[in-house]
Amino acid sequence: MIDTHAHLDACAEQPEALIARASEAGVTRIVTIGTGIESGRAALAIAEQHDGVYAALGIDPHQAATSEAWRVAELLELLAHPKASAAGETGLDNFYDFATPVQQRRLLDAQLDLASELGLPVIVHSREADAETTDALEDFEGVVVLHCFSSAGLLPVALERGYYVSFAGNVTYPGAGDLRDAAAAVPLDRILAETDSPYLAPQSRRGRANEPANVVETVATLAEVRGEQAETLGNAIDANASAALGLP
Repeated sequence: MIDTHAHLDACAEQPEALIARASEAGVTRIVTIGTGIESGRAALAIAEQHDGVYAALGIDPHQAATSEAWRVAELLELLAHPKASAAGETGLDNFYDFATPVQQRRLLDAQLDLASELGLPVIVHSREADAETTDALEDFEGVVVLHCFSSAGLLPVALERGYYVSFAGNVTYPGAGDLRDAAAAVPLDRILAETDSPYLAPQSRRGRANEPANVVETVATLAEVRGEQAETLGNAIDANASAALGLP
């Protein structure tokens, strides 16, 4: 099983402990996410030290109004690393007011251009920005992963364009029926699962720090709503991650 999106550098515990518990739970691969240049370097350092850990490197939309937004060119060197699997996370977020829509779109466009130049998939954060995300990705011809999918309104576009749709621990919450309905509608070859550690712990651990081992609970919920065996779905997600992110 794989956790396709974890922020290991943002977790309070050391990566070694988190990775060991993940392995005990049957999670053998983790994609750790860099959300800025220094975070990206930390993600690569963790990936270098651990088999089965890979990195995705980007500058997230919450930093679009900061000086970090002007460091996109520095991602070029980081993404050349053999353990760098994708650009991102990047995207648009209208829930928080950390940056204007114009600033966020400029940062997203720069990273989409970089992903296109390098032939890499892009991991996209989209929150309360369905129309804007749809527009921003319209001309991007590479692989798109919609990370921590949270908007059923974006699902028709995702299905039409063949995006990968990744579900996090919030799909297990009692009030997340719309997300479970969306998960049931995603084709088997386009669904992914993640923890977004240390955030969004699944229902049984809600309120505590999340970690990669907990992706097992998310996959179990996804399998239940899809009428599939958890092992079958876990294997499919593992294969989808390899295809989407070019993982060995």
